[in-house]
Amino acid sequence: MSGLLPVERFLATLSIVKREGDHLTYSWLTLFAEEKLITQTWVETLDDQPQEAVFLEAFVSRFGRMQDTLADKLLPRWLQALAEKPGSQIETLNRAERLGVVNSVEGWLIARKLRNQLVHEYMENAREFAEAINIARDSSLMLLSTYNQLHHYAENKMLLTELPGLLNLPN
Repeated sequence: MSGLLPVERFLATLSIVKREGDHLTYSWLTLFAEEKLITQTWVETLDDQPQEAVFLEAFVSRFGRMQDTLADKLLPRWLQALAEKPGSQIETLNRAERLGVVNSVEGWLIARKLRNQLVHEYMENAREFAEAINIARDSSLMLLSTYNQLHHYAENKMLLTELPGLLNLPN
């Protein structure tokens, strides 16, 4: 991707995030089917529910991947496509918030902390892990919404036409 122009790199990364968002949405719908909340007991009984454990692993992996790709690649490449120089991740998030693509930098920082907690502290404490998964449920909606807001920005402000589709957000 290094030989591409900034707008081309942004569009290529936007397509990647679209696919990641579709996968995250599928995992979200599978794991949280029928308004299910994850409880401490549910986490403690995962050894007896291998299919649920697979759904959980997929959700955690896809949540982390999408969060990483959005924050580390897509948002900086978007700013480069706008002829801006991205700074640190917090500076990029602050700029994205000012431009209306990110609703809350604080929400993003919570998502980043959750990503690390879900990956590195996997089920050491069933109660805390259940709480983190339920917060990640809402944070994943923020990630999906950020993609859609960035898509709208690219379409309406940057006047780009060759865009991947919008994501269908779960309810």
